[in-house]
Order: sequence, then structure tokens, then C-alpha cells
Amino acid sequence: MQMTATAPMTTNAPANDLDTPAPRKAGISRDDLLAAALALIGPHRSVSTLSLREVAREAGIAPNSFYRQFRDMDELTVALIERAGLSLRTIIGQARQRAAGSDRGVVRLSVETFMEQLRADDRLMHVLLREGTAGSDAYKQAVDRQLGYFEDELQLDLIRLAAADNGAVLLEPALAAKAITRLIFAMGGTALDLPPTRDEELIEQMSHMIRMIITGARTLAGHPPRP
Repeated sequence: MQMTATAPMTTNAPANDLDTPAPRKAGISRDDLLAAALALIGPHRSVSTLSLREVAREAGIAPNSFYRQFRDMDELTVALIERAGLSLRTIIGQARQRAAGSDRGVVRLSVETFMEQLRADDRLMHVLLREGTAGSDAYKQAVDRQLGYFEDELQLDLIRLAAADNGAVLLEPALAAKAITRLIFAMGGTALDLPPTRDEELIEQMSHMIRMIITGARTLAGHPPRP
């Protein structure tokens, strides 16, 4: 009887793991894509410089899968800005609550908390501080909305704190809140480009400037400026 030779079994497996492409995820969430974008940015790279393909690759998905969650990179960036604003408002709000039992005062503790978050490799902070100046009009408008939320909350705090101080009042508390908010974010953007050794100096400067704004608003309430 004639024996038929059996062909050796072959596979398409690569010779080593280095040739194996990274597995792609079957499903992806908005949070996954936001986390991927955050992983790619830093103090010296804005989210506005990222491409959709970069974010998809970092998330481990095909580029087309990106569109299941976001229309484009603009929508993803606005979502990051909104998340950054909410995160920072929560943290600063907690600092104001802690200040009630602290001898450092609400101004100083709030500024210290802001700077601590800035130095904690919080990339959401970088998004909030950078995109308002370096991004597109849509990004700038998104940042401006977040600053508006800060101003609304701060206005209420300023009125409450003034009333608790022998019934003091402020001239145009909304404008005072806006001045403080814009000052803090401008100084925060500057701090990103400075070494941490300058933080104490910046904290002292910001705290002093905020107190000057509050004192001025209280003084002008009793002596309104001439038109």
C-alpha cells in the first residue's frame, strides 16, 4: 500500500511578539477617548495639536470607531474643557469649605489649592489654562463658559463673606468676581511656564491681589466712583 506524505502544518503566526499588532478594543466609551487624549498632552503640548488618528491609536481603536462617541476632535476637546472646569470647581469648592476651620483664610487656602492642583500633573488643568489662549474659537468659547461658572459661584461667596463681616457690601460683586477669576487663570497660565520654586511667590502675589480687589470693591460700595 502506498503511503501519502502529509504536508507539515503551517500557521500565519508571526515569528515573535514584536510583529503582533496591538489588539483593538471591541468597544470604546467617551471616557476612554478622553483619557487617551489626556495621556497625549502635557504642559508643552496642547490638545488642539492632536490628530484624531493619534487619539484613536492611543485608545486602541480604529479611527472610524472614534465617530461612535464624538463628531470630531473639536467636540472631544470641548468635552475635556467642560470636565476640567467641573473638576476644578469641585476642588476649589472643597477648599472653601475647609477654610471655615482654618486660620489661613479662604483666599489663601483657595489659591494654594489651585496651585497644588496645577503642579499635580493634572492635565485637565492644562487643558483649561491653555485652550483659552491657544485653541480655536470653539475652544475659547468653551473655556469662557467655564470661567463664567467660576464667576457665578465666586460672586455668591463674595456676597456671603462680606455680609458675614459686619454686614459689609461690595460694589458690583459680579465684576469683582470676574476680576478675581480672570486674574487667577492668567497667573495660572504664567505659572505653567515657571519652575515650582516660584510657587510660594506667586501664591503670595495672587492672594494679595485678590484681597486688594475685595477691599476695593468694599470701599467703593461706601464711596461710589463718580461717573
